[in-house]
Amino acid sequence: MTHIDIKLEPLTREAFKPFGDVIELNESNDMFPINFGLTERHHALSRVDVADGGGEPIISLFENQPASLPIRVKVMERHPLGSQAFIAISGNPYVIVVGEAGDFDHTKLHAFLAQSSQAINYYKGTWHHYCLGLNAVNQFVVVDRGGTGDNCDESEIPDDVVITVNH
Repeated sequence: MTHIDIKLEPLTREAFKPFGDVIELNESNDMFPINFGLTERHHALSRVDVADGGGEPIISLFENQPASLPIRVKVMERHPLGSQAFIAISGNPYVIVVGEAGDFDHTKLHAFLAQSSQAINYYKGTWHHYCLGLNAVNQFVVVDRGGTGDNCDESEIPDDVVITVNH
């Protein structure tokens, strides 16, 4: 039996760059005032990439039950035809487990702790775990691809491999 323990890292733009974009208010963003100076627009923080195969952007709401640490990783998924953004709206932190696009390798997974003020957009093809909100029922606005074509691949972790995510 193989045991792999993945330690949670803080979610930062630099650390998450191989997997997607971190969407957050930040002084380094391209910003300008709008709405008669009442709003500061943090412009173009991520790109919605869903046009492959005639896809179109859609917005959905996800509601999931809370997870608690340690979390056992049993399956990962990817969306080969489009990006997928998660925007937390319930005020709870959440866990992100990811692997780079390409052939799935369960030995090269990373885990990040996202604060409720941070959103993420997975690049097309990035391997990721499903929603892992902490503390309470969690709600997310999800921006991803609608349309024809098979846009969800899953890869199960072998039974003789135990992968857990911890603090």
